[in-house]
Amino acid sequence: MSLYHRPIPIFWWLERRSYLVFVLRELSSVFIAWFVVYLLLLINAVSGGSAEYERFLDRSGHWWVVAINVIALLFVLLHSVTWFGLAPKAIVARLRGRRVPPRQIAVAHYAAWLVLSAVIAWVILR
Repeated sequence: MSLYHRPIPIFWWLERRSYLVFVLRELSSVFIAWFVVYLLLLINAVSGGSAEYERFLDRSGHWWVVAINVIALLFVLLHSVTWFGLAPKAIVARLRGRRVPPRQIAVAHYAAWLVLSAVIAWVILR
């Protein structure tokens, strides 16, 4: 006796928006890994002296590196926004014995993101 297994189309995740967002969020981990590798390469180039840093900048100026970094930035933003949307479901915070509303948890995450981004921008651009 064999059991029937309904064939699943390869693009099953395009059938619903929630499936698409799920798959894109999972795919975003590849681009986050790229950012980590890119940052490590930058740190290595800086520690290698000005000539090594100049070579890194030259390689970073290629159109395909810029394109990968722009795509990676979009995926990192997607990852962050979807995580902040999930955070209120994952975090049960209590303040003075009462549960903090999920909306306040999400707002706190976005506020922290904004403050940290402003601090980083200030450090880089000053």
